[in-house]
Amino acid sequence: MSSDTAPAVIAHPPAPGEACTFAQLIRAASAAYADAVAVVLEDGEEIVSSLTYRELDERSALIARGLLARGTGKGTRVGFIHGNGPDFAVMLAAISRIGAIAVPISTMIRANELVRVLRQSDVQGLAVQRTMLGKDYAERILDALPELAGQESGSLRLARAPYLRWIVSDGEGLPPCIASPAFLTDAAASVTDELLREVESEVHPTDQMVEIYTSGSMALPKGVRHGHGPVCFRSHTMREMMGHVPGKRVPCLLPMFWVGGLMMYLVPGLEAGAVVVCTERTLSNSRFAMGSVLAEEDLALIRGPRPWWGLGMSETLGPYSWGDDFRAPGYPVCAPMDHFAPGYEIRIADAGNRPAAPGEAGEMQVRGYPVASGLHKIERAEHYTPDGYYRTGDMCTVEERAEGRRVHFAGRGGDMIKVASSNVSPAEVEMELQSLPGVHSAYVVGIPDKERGALLVAAVVPREDAVLDFAAIEAELRRRLSSYKVPRAYAELTREEVPLLHSNKVARREVARMMEERLGRT
Repeated sequence: MSSDTAPAVIAHPPAPGEACTFAQLIRAASAAYADAVAVVLEDGEEIVSSLTYRELDERSALIARGLLARGTGKGTRVGFIHGNGPDFAVMLAAISRIGAIAVPISTMIRANELVRVLRQSDVQGLAVQRTMLGKDYAERILDALPELAGQESGSLRLARAPYLRWIVSDGEGLPPCIASPAFLTDAAASVTDELLREVESEVHPTDQMVEIYTSGSMALPKGVRHGHGPVCFRSHTMREMMGHVPGKRVPCLLPMFWVGGLMMYLVPGLEAGAVVVCTERTLSNSRFAMGSVLAEEDLALIRGPRPWWGLGMSETLGPYSWGDDFRAPGYPVCAPMDHFAPGYEIRIADAGNRPAAPGEAGEMQVRGYPVASGLHKIERAEHYTPDGYYRTGDMCTVEERAEGRRVHFAGRGGDMIKVASSNVSPAEVEMELQSLPGVHSAYVVGIPDKERGALLVAAVVPREDAVLDFAAIEAELRRRLSSYKVPRAYAELTREEVPLLHSNKVARREVARMMEERLGRT
């Protein structure tokens, strides 16, 4: 598959589908869709808040002018913690349209994780939704950064977040270290709309727009950089693939602070003139680990109609592959991939970055215009090949068929477990476990073992009111799997006990630690 070239800069005022910067997109959408509803936050049948396309332009322009007045400019990094809804869209637009870098932060983030992200991301300012689902984010920030006591927003000096200068939030009872939104909106009076337009005219497709913080099941968070041009290019293709059209209600099932909610629903929805429908509860609030083998009832929440999505990640601005079939035997986690989106070039590579032989497992590598330009504070060579492919860490095989090639996902390279010199894919064992009566979900990990290198063990979540018989479970697995793939020990967990990262992926290191404790091997 060959990469598409970058779109040309539009000389005339663009239509939404021609925009190549976010500033162009917001102004074009306001002109095209005016008083149509852009984003709505609902609680059941009740509308909590809503925003028209014209209001999105006007409200984000006000905050953008305030940001400029407070010294924010091109390249300034501004973080924000907002749930799905109008305020998220406004903050993203305000930051991006002036050439600053928007850093959306997970609403599930804990205090110690928040400190790491604030420090790693080098944010100068932080805008925070006060409460969501009973959580007070002002309190969470104070818990994360006790140094804030006695300081004033606008002149913060924090050793643990050395670039952070201001924090804004809403609500009553804020300490001086957290300002009200007036900190920005009152300052906006000193910046005219004419100056804002001049600033916007100097935002280019090559400028960084957003930095998405993500983490794998075995890794610390990393900031993924994407530019205005790639975000808009990807929005154009996702709008068509998702079938977003003017006035269509588009339920935003995934958090907008992740690439899924941002690039499957919010941005292409705004481009299309759709109504992006939000609730406080998204799939991230559910007790299942994204990217794992899901129970059928959880799978039904995200399966939806075709296309059957294959692989995608923050570094690729969302799903870049899909298949004509939902599942293939032996490949439980994602669809067999028959199709790849415009703009991407892929290869399945061996350890030397050469194309893997047919039928041999190799790493999915991808390059192209929508692929991240890099990772913040990480040398490019750590994750990119010399010829520009991003090393995804996804292990795949290529199947040659009369209808054409298709690619099967075999598992994450870092998740493969070496047992007695043989590689075990946790997903394969988890799929078999979850097909057994009484098993809701399962998480297979390796714990250190002197004889075998790793001892394969399984944490199993039972279905409601089910009683698990691990002897019977092991006997059935031995009938279905090679002996080295059968776990040697089991432990029962409740759904609430499964440790998740703030990215809603299962924390496999923590599962392994829990299993060591329960099996008395610490």
